[in-house]
Amino acid sequence: MGTHTCLSIDRNLTIYNAAGLKDELMAALAPVDRLDLDLSRVEEMDTAGLQLLILTKQEATRHGKAMRIVEHSPAVREVIDFYNMAAHFGDPLVILAAEAA
Repeated sequence: MGTHTCLSIDRNLTIYNAAGLKDELMAALAPVDRLDLDLSRVEEMDTAGLQLLILTKQEATRHGKAMRIVEHSPAVREVIDFYNMAAHFGDPLVILAAEAA
């Protein structure tokens, strides 16, 4: 299966920290075959954060690697759902009953 790592992001995925997060994501992806992202602690995400996730997925694919989102916060699920990008990432989105109501 190759090498993999799980990176937990505990900051917001917004325009205000996208540049620093880009460097962190690219550095985490470089030495592994699969990068798993735990986004369960992300409290806010905007389109810059979504673009960053798309870029990371594209870079992984371009280099024959995989990127998966293994945990989603409500904020991440909301943006991915709003832009209908769940299929792009190919990761299961778990919608809690309390959120669906």
